[in-house]
Amino acid sequence: MSTEHPFPELLAAATGVGSMPGTDAREAARTVVGELDALPHLPELPARGPGADMIGRGAGLLVELYAQVEPSGWRFADRPGRDTRRAHSWLVEDLDALEEFTQGWTGPLKVQAVGPWTLAAAIELKHGEKALADPGACRDIAGSLAEGLRRHLADVRRRVPGAEVVVQLDEPSLPAALAGQVRTASGFQRLRAVDRQIAEEVLRGVVRAVDAPVAVHCCAPGVPLALLRRAGAAAVSLDLTLLTQRDDDAVGEAVEGGTRILAGVLPGTDAALSDPAGSVAVVRRLWRRLGFDPESLARRVVVTPSCGLAGASPAYARRVLSQSVTAARSLADTPE
Repeated sequence: MSTEHPFPELLAAATGVGSMPGTDAREAARTVVGELDALPHLPELPARGPGADMIGRGAGLLVELYAQVEPSGWRFADRPGRDTRRAHSWLVEDLDALEEFTQGWTGPLKVQAVGPWTLAAAIELKHGEKALADPGACRDIAGSLAEGLRRHLADVRRRVPGAEVVVQLDEPSLPAALAGQVRTASGFQRLRAVDRQIAEEVLRGVVRAVDAPVAVHCCAPGVPLALLRRAGAAAVSLDLTLLTQRDDDAVGEAVEGGTRILAGVLPGTDAALSDPAGSVAVVRRLWRRLGFDPESLARRVVVTPSCGLAGASPAYARRVLSQSVTAARSLADTPE
């Protein structure tokens, strides 16, 4: 299954999922660019508070849609307020830091944004229910996000002219939305399941609007791989430790169809790390079960932590990114 913007050709590459610990944008950018030599990314620092969190940052990218923090969480508002301005300010700070540490950079560079279904599952409409309950609101969010991403990518390319930009759409709530497991705003009931064809159509609209290859990240069980491929994702990013052998067919079809796998294999919070080759043992086992040529591993798989590193210590975040790179190289040096 082809995609309009194929994923960059990489060999023995690693990257991060997005979030980093702490509140220092320059230190985060220095760490990410310094450790990830093949596919660095724009760091996110949710510890700074509302507007730097995943949903607030995503809401800040929307065009002509505004959200603010209420006691119940994020809710759409009539006009931009303090929370929107804060989200814009944090993003500019992060881009300034990335620009500083990518002077002269040429090659792939990843930026992340929350996908339309996770935004709809998290942000309430003005009357108080989740936007996911309103199909029209879901389409409005997707259209607004697509325009916001176009503007965001233009800014990134202006700041880092040599970048081959890759977009990661974070959709951790998509499996729950498809299964009818997203709770209502009251928390007492669950919203009706989103029709899979509509979910695919809306996601495809965002993917097609972005002039860049798109990876969809989902660190929840039940990643709808076939749906993501049909929607145009050039890569899928997932926590490989959550896969079971029941997922083998879907993973195999994705790989055969040309989809890259961003394989989350290292713990996202402080933990003892095995040797680098041991970190990717789960990838090697999967490849053997699928019957693929081991020599293709380092070209088809990008090694990542299992999820974002916001909950890690700064020292561990550096160590796990460094080990991701070493582990990815082991896939090329010792394919079997």
